[in-house]
Amino acid sequence: MKKFDIFLIGVGGQGIGLLSEVLIRAIDYSGQKCIGVDTHGLAQRGGIVSSHIRIGEANSPLVIPGDVDLALALERHEAARALNYLKDGCTLVYYNTSWQPLPVRLGKEGEIKEEEIENVANTRGIKVYKVKYDLPDARMQNIALLGVVARNNLIPGVEPKHYLMAMEDLMNERIYTANKEIFERILEAI
Repeated sequence: MKKFDIFLIGVGGQGIGLLSEVLIRAIDYSGQKCIGVDTHGLAQRGGIVSSHIRIGEANSPLVIPGDVDLALALERHEAARALNYLKDGCTLVYYNTSWQPLPVRLGKEGEIKEEEIENVANTRGIKVYKVKYDLPDARMQNIALLGVVARNNLIPGVEPKHYLMAMEDLMNERIYTANKEIFERILEAI
């Protein structure tokens, strides 16, 4: 397969690590080669957490800003950062909420508005999926993004069954059952 790069970004505590692992396993289950790496920084203090995933032939797991095919962000401020990683004409999926990263809480940066993301995306031809669901637990936002990715076939060659197999590998039965319900509800929401 031709190279396909994915960048994930969020704030510590949002489940980027789990989302990254689910994606890597799902890609593996689809029979494709991939590599990935996480960066955690000050994750326990609400800092930025990111993951890089590369499908196909790659010498390094790190994606290059401006050369990413798909970016996933777990809140608006991180979605704005993720735009810098995307190639023109590619895809951004973000959970439409604000966790106010540390620079916003300290007053060093302003609150990011949806319109700001849309304006940049429109000028660069980036397709945007804004995600917002009534979830039983905010920690399921990562699975809501995963459902949108699966529903729209945003990762070539990866089918919904691959994501479910990966989730089952990584979650205990109770957590898997709850997350599977959210994932399937989003898949059916066409």
